[in-house]
Amino acid sequence: MDEPTREKLAGRRLLSAAAHHDIPLLKTLLKISSAKIKDDETGYSPLHAAIASWNLSGRRGEWGDELDQKAIGILTSGSGSRVSTTEPSEALVVDVVRLLFENGAIWNELDAHDETPGCIAWRLGLMGAYRVIVEAGVRAELLLTKLGELNGDDEDDEDEVDEGDDVESQEVVTDMPDQAETAGTISTDQKSLEQPPLDYIDHWDSNNAFLRSSLKYTDTTLLDSSSNAVMMDWEKQIMTRHAELLLPKPGLRSMNIGHGMGIVDTAMLALNPSEHHIVEAHPAVIRRLKETGWYDKPNVRIHQGRWQDVLPKLLEEGVQLDAVYYDTFAESYQDLKELFEEYVIGLLDEGGKFGFYHGLGADRRVCYDVYTEVVEIDLKDAGYSSEWEELKVPKIEWSGVRRPYWNVDIYRLPTCKFAGE
Repeated sequence: MDEPTREKLAGRRLLSAAAHHDIPLLKTLLKISSAKIKDDETGYSPLHAAIASWNLSGRRGEWGDELDQKAIGILTSGSGSRVSTTEPSEALVVDVVRLLFENGAIWNELDAHDETPGCIAWRLGLMGAYRVIVEAGVRAELLLTKLGELNGDDEDDEDEVDEGDDVESQEVVTDMPDQAETAGTISTDQKSLEQPPLDYIDHWDSNNAFLRSSLKYTDTTLLDSSSNAVMMDWEKQIMTRHAELLLPKPGLRSMNIGHGMGIVDTAMLALNPSEHHIVEAHPAVIRRLKETGWYDKPNVRIHQGRWQDVLPKLLEEGVQLDAVYYDTFAESYQDLKELFEEYVIGLLDEGGKFGFYHGLGADRRVCYDVYTEVVEIDLKDAGYSSEWEELKVPKIEWSGVRRPYWNVDIYRLPTCKFAGE
């Protein structure tokens, strides 16, 4: 028997052993095969198989579609492992899941149905296994971040981690309005000075494709040139609540990074801050701010440029704030992390609060749970305490939107302040 066939047979036996929760056989097979293997037809990893087969005969409700039944049928045939006549306990499934993670299983691997093991566990109500998956995801993402920092975020980092440390990450971006690079800082008291053309962009960074794109405003949505939603009016409830928690009384000093449709800026101004800063850089949004009179509003300073360029100038100026909110589009979690580690600390006055639009991993519940815990840990390490309020997300109408960016039924709203205050 040639080597590829032997490896394929070992992989099939490993998938089957996982589906049958046969821990002794799994331990043996993991010595000669990998917990990262996937079934060619179903896309199942051993993690998928171990979790999905808990519902082997449909005892715990209906399957999402025929794929689940087909996958388990494939994996439980010719297994070389005896099928138990009693259904496996959730504790046994958890033990199998832990064993697979100890041997390099990937927490967010997708099957042919576009589900992670955590998606299946949540759907079947396997909360013990789901929790183990979330914990593994948090460990993996924190390790990836640390390795990226140590290696300077080289392009080879992801491969190095995947091969040597048995973790894998999905790219996560903050799914809200927008930052670009345009020269100059324009405020209401100097708006006629040193103002570049609105289509002038002096510097490009990783989100330059978005910054070059045109934007389209409708009554309910802000779309980019590819019909991806940058912001939608269903977010009004959560942004209004952000504003209420960040500005509990009149007369405070506030800032919003990323104007978009102006939802949170409008909510903040309604709470009568003594001064309000807007940091925005996309030329189309700047133009919109001019057309809708934002430059003429009292106590408002509009800073045209990327926050990475604007905030250092404001720190040199000695600006101190009581509330900072961050809500950008086409930026990564690392940008958010840099903001609260390097800049918010200098901008917030004693007793000040920091908030951000938490859309990290919102395409699926398990990713949202993982990144909620990751950002909470990173905030704590940076010297913040955080409080989280859960809001129900309304039914979202995605008509005309190319890429739905939200698929979770709750929104976790963070409010952060310096630890000990």
